[in-house]
Amino acid sequence: MTALLKSDYAAFSDMELAARFGARDPMAVHVLTERHNQRLFQVAWGILRNHADAEDVVQTTYSRAFAAIESFRGHSSLSTWLTRIAINEALGRTRATRRRRARLDAHSVTDLDEYREKLMQGSNDRGGPESALAVKQVRRLLEFAIAGLPVEFRLVFILRHVEGLSIEEVAQALEILPATVKTRLLRARRRLQQTLEADVKDSLAGAFPFAGAYCAALTARAVADICGGKATPAKDP
Repeated sequence: MTALLKSDYAAFSDMELAARFGARDPMAVHVLTERHNQRLFQVAWGILRNHADAEDVVQTTYSRAFAAIESFRGHSSLSTWLTRIAINEALGRTRATRRRRARLDAHSVTDLDEYREKLMQGSNDRGGPESALAVKQVRRLLEFAIAGLPVEFRLVFILRHVEGLSIEEVAQALEILPATVKTRLLRARRRLQQTLEADVKDSLAGAFPFAGAYCAALTARAVADICGGKATPAKDP
């Protein structure tokens, strides 16, 4: 039997890839996670505004997807299905955090400097070229400006302008009407205009770098978790 190459997996339909993912096929897990890491991370960050927590949501999303893979029927794209899982996971963590805070002493306060440090966690502790890019003032300004948006505006803005989804795709991922997406986008842009200079807006395409060793590390963790440490087949020459 001829061994399949990575390019073969890349050509699989969503249903074929999902079936192999559910069968713990290491290359299927590798291709699936490599393909969706960035979007899931950005959606999770859009809700939680914390890099470490967003990474954890991505990992949990793959675990939950694996456990529920038989429920995937292809009615929506695999990407949309995974995005919904990530959104639900991140929102669940937000609700849990609010419940914990509600139990705290009513007189307790949040250290603003500590909050800002956590918000930027992951930006300054990466090695290599990605770290050099992350510490630039432009990225910090962009992340803080977007983090300041209400969550419903933040999600549509990230999916539409950072991930490049169409209005219809954003509506499907968030399970809202296209008209609602357009309204939230308009309001998000108006708010951002108050904090971003015109020349900074052109830098959005370079924000939230998520590639190289960073992306590979999440993929390796997912393969180890789902496939029980099986080695990933070699890539195409």
